[in-house]
Amino acid sequence: MSRQRQLLIRGSEKVIGHYELLLASAKSEHERELYRQRIERERRLIRDLQGEPDSRAA
Repeated sequence: MSRQRQLLIRGSEKVIGHYELLLASAKSEHERELYRQRIERERRLIRDLQGEPDSRAA
């Protein structure tokens, strides 16, 4: 895996960590859903960068 991909993956992992902190302190269901969606988007980006197939694509 290229160094650039590794850097992007690490960045996405950090972003996920920040969203998880925000999710834990969310005050409304709307906020929680927003953070869950953003976490899932970052996880999809990581899977794409790692070359893993998306399990939802069937």
